[in-house]
Amino acid sequence: MKKIALLLSIAMLALILPGCGSSKTKLYVYNWGEYIDESVISDFEAKYPDIKVIYETFETNEDMYTKIKPGDDCYDVLIPSDYMIGRLIDEDMLEKLNFENIPNYSYIDDKYKAWDYDPTNEYSVPYMWGVLGILYDTTKVQEDTFTWNTLFDPKYKNQVLMKDDSRDTLGIALKSLGYSMNSTDENELKEAENKLLEHKDNYFGIVGDEGMDMMVEGDAPLAVMYSGDAARCISENENLAFAIPEDGTNYFVDAMVIPKNAKHKKEAELFINFMCETDTALKNVEEINYSTPHTGAYEQLDAERRNSFQYPGEDVLKAADVYNYLGSKEKLRSEIWNDYTASIAE
Repeated sequence: MKKIALLLSIAMLALILPGCGSSKTKLYVYNWGEYIDESVISDFEAKYPDIKVIYETFETNEDMYTKIKPGDDCYDVLIPSDYMIGRLIDEDMLEKLNFENIPNYSYIDDKYKAWDYDPTNEYSVPYMWGVLGILYDTTKVQEDTFTWNTLFDPKYKNQVLMKDDSRDTLGIALKSLGYSMNSTDENELKEAENKLLEHKDNYFGIVGDEGMDMMVEGDAPLAVMYSGDAARCISENENLAFAIPEDGTNYFVDAMVIPKNAKHKKEAELFINFMCETDTALKNVEEINYSTPHTGAYEQLDAERRNSFQYPGEDVLKAADVYNYLGSKEKLRSEIWNDYTASIAE
């Protein structure tokens, strides 16, 4: 009987002691697909053995929002884009960060702080940034200059991979018409929708992340793509090149935030701080090829990368549109997008 009691005591102690069995804290992280060096997760768990990271991915900001809005899924760390962070703040869905627990925030370049989506720097820590552009096959596409209207040129019938993303696709059409990518004017938005539909014969496909593989395999000559994804594709296919359209583009920042219903805020801040360690930031940059706001990681990049399209000049960035959260006008843009997708499906 004493032996049984002793075994029961040991079993109970194993449940109580931190780091033993099921007592590990499960930290839920929700990020874009193919947007981390997965060894970083193992590194974090090795440094903090009492924490187990449960890592999930999404394809668009809107997919992420739809999943977390009901409040049933309790993630501890999210990595959405600028305008979506603005929406989450507006809807009181984010926790303010305790930056005393995130000392590595000091490595984030000041030019990526105090953007309109988080003007007081209370809710977010920038993770990566980039621009939107056109990835193309140099053996099939020869253009002196690229604009967004290049995608709508009749000679590229059935040759363009368009993004399955409302902000980007409507933004491209708006920009090609000379309007702001953030337009909330109903007439301008309808004009943009009509342009997309008028040129739908140019689309080889409307894609998400699978567009990267399709371009590497040579399935299509042109694709709308983020600069980081384009860099990865180019590293796998030397015939590919990336162009930032001359009529302007989107300049974006993705950042780490903690939702209001997070169950493990302290551990979430540990994770964010770990992601801002120089070695960790450099690992992620080298794996996913996006542009880093981290000064320590940037300084360790070779000159070729720092001078590539992944780090365009200030003239390009100052002329670019940063997506804004549009408040009540988001509904109008959603309706326009739903009309467009329904018409494409017909």
